[in-house]
Amino acid sequence: MSKFKSIDIIVPCFNEEAVIETFHKETQRVIKNISDYTFQYIYVDDGSRDQTLEIMKQLGNSAENIKYLSFSRNFGKESAMYAGLKHSTADYVIIMDADLQHPPSMIPIMIQEIENGYDCCAARRSTRTGESRLRSFFSDIFYKINNHFSDVELVNGAVDYRIMSRQVVNAVLELCEVQRFSKGIFSWIGFETKWIPYENVERKIGTTKWSFKSLLKYAIHGISSFSTAPLRFVSGMGFLISFFAFIYIILTLIKTFITGIDVPGYVTTLSAVLFLGGIIEISIGILGEYIGHIFMESKNRPIYILKHTNIQLDQTRGIQNEKNHH
Repeated sequence: MSKFKSIDIIVPCFNEEAVIETFHKETQRVIKNISDYTFQYIYVDDGSRDQTLEIMKQLGNSAENIKYLSFSRNFGKESAMYAGLKHSTADYVIIMDADLQHPPSMIPIMIQEIENGYDCCAARRSTRTGESRLRSFFSDIFYKINNHFSDVELVNGAVDYRIMSRQVVNAVLELCEVQRFSKGIFSWIGFETKWIPYENVERKIGTTKWSFKSLLKYAIHGISSFSTAPLRFVSGMGFLISFFAFIYIILTLIKTFITGIDVPGYVTTLSAVLFLGGIIEISIGILGEYIGHIFMESKNRPIYILKHTNIQLDQTRGIQNEKNHH
């Protein structure tokens, strides 16, 4: 039996042909100086439309410890991370992006912390260098709103870059919902996490795949995945509006008995209609978000579908419906 502990490095990739080889070289330069551990890469191609898969295959042919998974289409980074975790077998598992915004130089520090007794060691950005002020502002707002309304608390600046023990990985895999929000999942499962701050690294090669629209959608999904507070907000708003409407009716009746009937005010009527219409639309939207979650989960579809891999069938659980044990 080998005395070395094993570590799998999971790298989700979507159209990363410009950076994946550089990432591999930089990461190799770091881990080759780490003794008493064996490393294996699991690159996950999330339906890339460039040469990402071809580069993965070339890397896989160059060394036995380089594995790759390729989806039949783009399922999203959340699915890519889940697939990597599902096919990992090591004692520890690292998740990191291929764009080099997650510094490989932090790997030795993370390993040291998890060996100190932590179940997980994760990175969080202490600065937002390179981000626009507007994007940073909305990011801070998201964390404040989420931590106020959600059942799980997210660390401001937390990223997906982390190392986890096998126990933590198995716990994450138990949460097999199709619409995943990993930041919330990592927090929800508990366990003791060591947070390591680092200065934000600007992307120097390739382009970001996260637009403001996709980030906004991701934030809304995150809040609704781990909290029913928006639904309670709708109920409270409905009660509050009904209460004030009732008071207004009473006051109007009293005024009518005293002074007689007034000609209705156009501005007052229009304002009330627009305000109530807006509240109704917001309420329907919030309800729709939750109904959408129910609808997608009820389909019982697989989280991802695999098309290509160099992992042997006896080493992987293969393509399966990730929810069939329910």
